[in-house]
Amino acid sequence: MNENVFAIDTSSGSKQDLVADYLQLSGLLVNYADLVKGIAPLVRQYQLAMQQFLTKHTVDNLRWQYQVPELGEGGACSIFAQLQPEPYDLTHILPDNSAQTEQALSKLQALTNYYQQQSGLDWFGIYQARLNSQGDKVLVKLAYYGAASRAEFPLNAEFAKHSNNSTVGLSGIAKIINNVADYVASGGEYYTCDPKVNAEACLPLFDQSGKIVGIIDAEDFNNNVFTTDAIALLVAICITVPQYLP
Repeated sequence: MNENVFAIDTSSGSKQDLVADYLQLSGLLVNYADLVKGIAPLVRQYQLAMQQFLTKHTVDNLRWQYQVPELGEGGACSIFAQLQPEPYDLTHILPDNSAQTEQALSKLQALTNYYQQQSGLDWFGIYQARLNSQGDKVLVKLAYYGAASRAEFPLNAEFAKHSNNSTVGLSGIAKIINNVADYVASGGEYYTCDPKVNAEACLPLFDQSGKIVGIIDAEDFNNNVFTTDAIALLVAICITVPQYLP
């Protein structure tokens, strides 16, 4: 796990400090310097717009259950377009279905709706690090839009060998792929859920102590969609989401 500290200057309440801290802690500042150069003002604009959106929009029909693909042999990969007969049920992994939990899920789904409106990308999901019913640490999908996809990603070194979600969930270091075919051809490991996906960005979520508490994952059927503006939107989401996790 990433042992750095997500240092928030709570005395000043500065969003600029928060953005800088996130860019450094997530590795974006070092690994994707060209994409995040001068990004802070854009992130702050998205943060403000996001908060305004959340005050005006609620999600009444919460999705406690959703369809998931069948898993292949050993549970490593999803079988595309072949769904399990029973939906995944979030009540098996969340602490309860209290009003507080419902409020959290409502805010997360609202943030997902906001991202869809702003980005126009084909798929997006918010995952939290939790223990599942078997006692295994996983990333569980709490809110998303797009095609049916896996509900839990194991958080262990073995699964991380071929999963960006698990890798980012363990390391706290963001991963941006603007051309999946080129990435795989150069030797990169890639977990294929939907073969139409050509670009993916997976970014970590941190609490105020710097602990990794989840990830977000965005995918699109086109190449080169993760521009500076697109990354600014994702960073704003990442800074906002942790306060609404159940």
